Amino acid sequence: MSRLRLFAAFLLVAGVVSCADAPGEQSGGPVLTTSNPPVTTTTQERPKRMFEPPYPYGTVQAKAPAIVDGMVPVVTKIATDKPYVFITIDDGAVQHPKARELMMEAGVWPSVFLNTKYAEGHKDYFKQLPVTVHSHTTNHPNLLGKGLEFQKHEICGNADFLAADYGKRPTLFRPPFGNYDSTTRHAAASCGFKALVNWTAAVNDGRVQFQQGDRLNQGDIVLMHFRTTFVEDFTAFLNRAKQDGLTPVPLEDFLG
Repeated sequence: MSRLRLFAAFLLVAGVVSCADAPGEQSGGPVLTTSNPPVTTTTQERPKRMFEPPYPYGTVQAKAPAIVDGMVPVVTKIATDKPYVFITIDDGAVQHPKARELMMEAGVWPSVFLNTKYAEGHKDYFKQLPVTVHSHTTNHPNLLGKGLEFQKHEICGNADFLAADYGKRPTLFRPPFGNYDSTTRHAAASCGFKALVNWTAAVNDGRVQFQQGDRLNQGDIVLMHFRTTFVEDFTAFLNRAKQDGLTPVPLEDFLG
């Protein structure tokens, strides 16, 4: 009996060792290595943006028209022979949380025209957007017919505010509602602006609206706003630009 017990014990130990050494059943075995390929794999590349930059953004492509008789030029369309379009966003009333994500995914850097009354206290939001900030007055009044001092207070005051918050004085000015007169142009020049910028198309409630025709054309400046419909409006602009064969590029590069 003692020999039988000794032989049985030997078989039991051998069986345990055999199971412990079975290949592929321990954590870190070849199965896990196969399911986690090296990070150098080329099967997962960065998805392309909707619009790729046609030139290095931030480089001057054209200059603003000259200031004449102490009045800034009025720009509603950019003279270009390239298939470029320009998106501008006004006010800053609604700081939509999806704005940065949409801009980055599209590869589109808008120009924004901010009011002091909406932008004040929200510089962290606007600083994280891929945009250049410009002026849209302090309180968003209708400037048409107002005196020089009133207009300078609204225009220069907003420029001072934006310079303090963003570290750079804005160079472009947009009058509220697009309304201006010769006094507005004089006031803007005295406040250090290069141009007064209006628009040729607008986006409202997810629809692109044209002043003329039924499509966007090269050189068009498009207006939209920071509203609750930001996603619908920005998406409508992107799709329309793509449909019309245009690439959105920074407005500042053509009014350098």
